[in-house]
Amino acid sequence: MGPLRAAAARGLRRGGGRRAASAAREGSKASAACGGRPAPPSALHLFGDPAEVEALRGSLLAWYDKCKRDLPWRALAVTEKDVNRRAYAVWVSEIMLQQTQVATVIDYYNRWMQKWPTLQALAEASLEEVNELWAGLGYYSRGKRLQEAARKVVSELAGQMPRTAEDLQKLLPGVGRYTAGAIASISYGQATGVVDGNVIRVLCRLRCIGADPSSPAVIDRLWAMANALVDGSRPGDFNQALMELGATVCTPKAPLCGECPVKQHCRARLRVEKELALASQKLLGKLPAVPDVEDCGVGGCPLCPPAAEPWDSSLGVTNFPRKAAKKQPRVEQTATCVLERRGCRGALEYLIVQRPSSGLLAGLWEFPSVPLAPGLQQEQQREVLLDHLQAWTGQPVPAGSLRFIGEVVHIFSHIHQTYVVYSLSLDGDVTLDLASCPSRWVTEEEFRASAVSTAMKKVLRACERQRGEESGRAKGSKRKRGAKPVGSTRPGTQLSLRTFLRAPNPP
Repeated sequence: MGPLRAAAARGLRRGGGRRAASAAREGSKASAACGGRPAPPSALHLFGDPAEVEALRGSLLAWYDKCKRDLPWRALAVTEKDVNRRAYAVWVSEIMLQQTQVATVIDYYNRWMQKWPTLQALAEASLEEVNELWAGLGYYSRGKRLQEAARKVVSELAGQMPRTAEDLQKLLPGVGRYTAGAIASISYGQATGVVDGNVIRVLCRLRCIGADPSSPAVIDRLWAMANALVDGSRPGDFNQALMELGATVCTPKAPLCGECPVKQHCRARLRVEKELALASQKLLGKLPAVPDVEDCGVGGCPLCPPAAEPWDSSLGVTNFPRKAAKKQPRVEQTATCVLERRGCRGALEYLIVQRPSSGLLAGLWEFPSVPLAPGLQQEQQREVLLDHLQAWTGQPVPAGSLRFIGEVVHIFSHIHQTYVVYSLSLDGDVTLDLASCPSRWVTEEEFRASAVSTAMKKVLRACERQRGEESGRAKGSKRKRGAKPVGSTRPGTQLSLRTFLRAPNPP
């Protein structure tokens, strides 16, 4: 059943039979006129009134000027006079902000710009340095691609950043449509829109777009809408204002609709008000004085919610956008061994090895690890790890020397990874074959300063936690079992008042 047929059925139940049936017939005619193809979206989903667009721009920019957050990349975008350095500063922020919260990014951004304030400085850095600074920020390929693109600008483009969104996307690896639009509008003043998760949410609510926002057709509509809305005199500020609105006011859950500067243009909010008015009149037993709230009046509209997903009055404006079904992450297990030794100065050292230069966590350092096939029992997992460690030690590793620590779970964007953690203490007589791949011994301080993933930091914390627990138990066992605290008496002995009040003798 299409949206209008479902609407007609609801209308008949509500008492608006003739109006709903008429709407259904018109929708069917529109669909037939298009040869069975989906009809184009109605005016409900579009910004067709120039006066409304102008008013929306003014309200949004006025709010942004008053309420925007003070962020370091915004300050650089305003104060930096050199256009290449300005574009580079914006570029770094946009790459770091992909899939990462602003609060997390700020410290990384400041350290990055302090270490590599220009494209040329970044191009001269090593990937190892980039990974070390990026460690903990996640999605590590972002930093690698950023440096690759910086080297291309220096070596192939004479140090000059491309000047349009089209050229940025075409010439720089790792720069997609959104990042190119953000750099071009903020750094160069190009009147081009941007569409990220925050913008999608704002636009979908402003225009009651309930179709799957991850579908290519809907994304194209949203880009067209963003390009039509962007303010030509202040494109960078307008794009940042739209994103700021989604991040701070028009949030995924519990949006602050009362504080929204463009609430008078929000059709999701209007729908909520109409639904409430209709519910109130029904509760009072009155015939509805407001029209039935339907999707848009066009059958087969490509931007309306599916007919199988009716309006949920408990959700309000958060009915929009429709939440796309998430793909379940694949489940993987990895056996990991924390190899320990006492260094020449007595400090505890750990062996870390470097991952391959491509793939997940490319180029980062980790404890010796080996993937585990599904369904292995713990004893089989131990055998796989022992075989892997033998390649490092050059001799069989006694199974009894391998100590089980526990399991550490880390969720990547597409992988539910469980690390089965063991530890192994080596004495000075064991020599390791360190030629198979880059590896080194590090102290705990050096480990934390190295380019290691958050998952490996979790693994080390698990080992340290167990070591602390064992140390506490060992200290407790040294206490004399027969020792009695001062002033103790045999069970059941009644103390005199003088004995009870007497201070214990000093040790």
